[in-house]
Amino acid sequence: MKAVVLFSGGKDSTMAIYKAIEGGWDVKYLVSMISENPESYMYHTANINLTDLLSQAMGINLIKANTKGEKEKELKDLKAVLSNLKDEGIESVFTGALASNYQKSRVDKICSDLNLQSCAPLWHINPLEYMEEIINLKFEVIITSVSAEGLDESWLGKKIDENLLEEILVLHEKYGIHLAFEGGEAETMVLDCPLFQKRIRILEAEKVWDQDSGHLSIKRAVLEDK
Repeated sequence: MKAVVLFSGGKDSTMAIYKAIEGGWDVKYLVSMISENPESYMYHTANINLTDLLSQAMGINLIKANTKGEKEKELKDLKAVLSNLKDEGIESVFTGALASNYQKSRVDKICSDLNLQSCAPLWHINPLEYMEEIINLKFEVIITSVSAEGLDESWLGKKIDENLLEEILVLHEKYGIHLAFEGGEAETMVLDCPLFQKRIRILEAEKVWDQDSGHLSIKRAVLEDK
């Protein structure tokens, strides 16, 4: 059973790879859509250039495709990529969707049109249990962007661990922040996990802040032995 995973480098798409392999799927490719529009409705953009390094860490081939990131039109670019992969024998498309009907419904529609199976192994997962699973599996995850009340510049680059999860729980109670950031409150990057043959080491990064939101721009990173 051959599958592809839509991959951004964040915790959810990386966990989707983990779940696909755990479920017996042969993950042949990762697909990263490179959007010209940083406000894309469909695609993660923060540090998307590092998916090359992350795919190398896992030993899984990466396919990158460009899109202007225009609402709805950007779906045609993804459909073209998946159509080509179907010709190579791909049967299923995995995503890291947690609760976003906008994204999941559109991937489901593309897969239906192409007669591919759409799999979202994290769909409607309990967010607290999910974050605990990430920590327990020893995923090394850092926060690379924030855009919600209660999340300031100091959160950029923080590692998700038991202590940070306690802070997120407090913010969830106070501001209603989704515990796994599915509301767009933050984006993440995985530096290491059980799938990685090597881990990512960041050599140079810059915090970019604008009023009430910002991101961690990773300038240089390398693979290192675990």
